[in-house]
Amino acid sequence: MVAPILLILLLSTQTSRAEAPPTAFEKISHQAEEARTGDRLPEAIRLYREALKLRPSWSTGWWWLGSIYYDQDRFTEARQAFTHFIATGKAVAPAYGFLGLCEYETRDYDHAAEHFRRWVQKGSPGTSELIDVATFHFALLLNREGHFFEALYLLGKKVEKHGPDPALAEAMGLAWMRMKNVPEDYPPERREMVWLAGVASVYLSAQQLDRVHEFQDRLAAHYGDEPNVHYFRGYVYEFEKRYDEAAREYRQELKISPDNAAAMVQLALMDVEESRLEEGSTWAQQAIVLEPKNALAHYAMGRVLLAQEQWQQSAVELELARKLAPESADVRFHLATAYKSLGRVADAKRENAAFEALKDKKEVLASPQEKLKAAPENRTNTQ
Repeated sequence: MVAPILLILLLSTQTSRAEAPPTAFEKISHQAEEARTGDRLPEAIRLYREALKLRPSWSTGWWWLGSIYYDQDRFTEARQAFTHFIATGKAVAPAYGFLGLCEYETRDYDHAAEHFRRWVQKGSPGTSELIDVATFHFALLLNREGHFFEALYLLGKKVEKHGPDPALAEAMGLAWMRMKNVPEDYPPERREMVWLAGVASVYLSAQQLDRVHEFQDRLAAHYGDEPNVHYFRGYVYEFEKRYDEAAREYRQELKISPDNAAAMVQLALMDVEESRLEEGSTWAQQAIVLEPKNALAHYAMGRVLLAQEQWQQSAVELELARKLAPESADVRFHLATAYKSLGRVADAKRENAAFEALKDKKEVLASPQEKLKAAPENRTNTQ
């Protein structure tokens, strides 16, 4: 039996615990939530900051503080808050998208690209608005890095979803003119050229080819001596299977810009399709010398060597292309073919499995003739 004095002390302790007043953190954090939901945002910011001083590990507070700062275009402060949220939270993947956006707005482009890649690696999670805005800005940074096809793929998907838009047209024009710029930092005197290319590109995404040619003709009439204008025309002709006209445009491009590796690669891939392997090899080799990290150039060289039955050399080139473009179904398909010819059965099966996993994704590395003539669903399994 519990002694009366002990019973009194026990009941007194339990009562005091049940009736204990909220801590300072609990009080302030609750007030912060009320201010936020009541749209009293300056007050909410002050209260969140007070609460976070008391409990720096409060990840929810960092999230809402970052969100409020972001909505107010206070991007430096939002970046700091989202960085703390990532360090303290659990389901942090969407914050990488916001972090990239904050860094883009403060022109910290390298870190922005890094955080967008982490966001993509984690599945590009978030609201539809976040996905739209972050994907667009990631595309701009891909273009800045020289990943033009990847940028065009993302931008083209946006055109398919939202229709024509001046911002999309400008971004696509930069990519087709292969200008490593974001919209904020290229010369004003080139804006009309970029706009004409961009509008043509928007119509290309919609496959309104008459309008594509209308704007490309205007582009060529005013800027026909500028780099990449004829390259873009050649690509469109190739898309239309007008291969002689495409080759003519690529060769015209090389007269204007002799070091245009992109035009060389397209000529090399066209030569492979027509079994002009010696010429294709020359173009691919020149492109690799100019741009050693050009995945499509190594892929073209691998295709040439594959057609020449030089299996080992082909595998080496295609392995380089895989390293540079691991998400390319076409690279995986042809590498599996090279491995099979070398008797590397396990490696062939692995690459073929990767091809099967990737083939339903729209190809962003392949040339137009790859997309039109050798669609994955029409290929033979390499196993």
